[in-house]
Amino acid sequence: MVLRIDDTDVDRNTEASLQSIYDGLNWLALKWDELYRQSERLELHRQLAFRLLENGLAYRDFTPAIADPEEKAHGDGPWLCHPEMRALSKEESDRRAAAGEPFVIRYRVCREPAYEVNFTDEVYGPQTKLTADIEDFALLRSNGMPTYHLASCADDIDLKISHVIRGQDHLSNTFKHILIFQGAQAPLPRFAHLPLLIAPDGSKLSKRKHGPVVSVTTYRDYGFLPIAYINFLCLLGWSPKDNREHMTLYELMNAFSLEGVHRSNAVVNFSETDPIDPKALWLNSQHLRTMPVNALAPLVKKTLEEHGLAPYGDEAFFEHVVDTIRTRFSTLLDFASKGRAYFSDDYPIEPQALEKLNAPGARELLHELADRIASRAEFTEASVEADLRKLAEERGVKAGVLINASRAALTGQPVGPSAFAVFVCIGRERVIERLRKV
Repeated sequence: MVLRIDDTDVDRNTEASLQSIYDGLNWLALKWDELYRQSERLELHRQLAFRLLENGLAYRDFTPAIADPEEKAHGDGPWLCHPEMRALSKEESDRRAAAGEPFVIRYRVCREPAYEVNFTDEVYGPQTKLTADIEDFALLRSNGMPTYHLASCADDIDLKISHVIRGQDHLSNTFKHILIFQGAQAPLPRFAHLPLLIAPDGSKLSKRKHGPVVSVTTYRDYGFLPIAYINFLCLLGWSPKDNREHMTLYELMNAFSLEGVHRSNAVVNFSETDPIDPKALWLNSQHLRTMPVNALAPLVKKTLEEHGLAPYGDEAFFEHVVDTIRTRFSTLLDFASKGRAYFSDDYPIEPQALEKLNAPGARELLHELADRIASRAEFTEASVEADLRKLAEERGVKAGVLINASRAALTGQPVGPSAFAVFVCIGRERVIERLRKV
């Protein structure tokens, strides 16, 4: 994997945004083998621009009004070129440059005779555009910095990139890039363009407009599993032939093909109050419930420690607790919030749970149940169930009253895993203490 940081746009590039890229990739365990920053390869980019200039495939543009680098429309039609700049002799161009006059280097797109630039996109199929409809695009800005077109192609050529896979909004740029490849007499890579990610209102996802919604680290901080987020991202604009959704990394790698990429844009669903896509949350819950517990347990432990909580018992007991309670959770943060009672004696009692505790005679029965558990050497789901049901029968109450009240006392919640599994997960000593404490 080659990681290339396109950081030649000085105004938009910051160390904070760069660190965010590194943090996101590291969290997802997408490790790179080679790392390049375009800002450290400027000489390579400039060499290509001046080689094209020397070969007559580019020219200097000394018109400062629209020299940098986004062309504006003039009149009724699109701006295509500066005829007077194209017509400058090499001697005149060299003289003005030597005199210190600022200039932009533009690609000299063939106008007469115009011809078709063709390529087959791996997603969108055959693409054609006349050179008569392509403007003389900038290669080098007047400050000496390369444009995206130049830097991208120069690096692709140097690094021998075989496939260029990027967003659909770059589809039109490919015609310009083909001209650069041809001008450099370099082999063409294969091009594939992916559907864009759009907001519910149909606008393109943007860091400036949508803030944390487009940040990988937002999902990390919400307690997502890396594989679940990768799974979610893969399904934005792509689907396997068998329409599976919950997939491991191995399954995703084996199922992926460019043929499965959709042509329509993919919607990321979120709201002003909730930046998390419900589909992503569902996928995370599926991975949370099905991944090997020995792989999940360290992630849960790290989350607990970040919230000032600690596992109870040895590693095997901790894994048993995680395995028991994970079926009702959606994110890692749920272990520290909804699962707090399993890792701390300081936990809230929900109103519905309090109702169960306040059932007539429930608290007194819990005291009796604690005494019976304390008098037994055995402490298993079966032994607890036997004690509870026998007590209920002797006192003439429904076992459900004791089951609901004990769950409320032990976890502060009205629902959860099997009630007798909860006893074992809390642990004998803490069970006795909590039942007596009510």
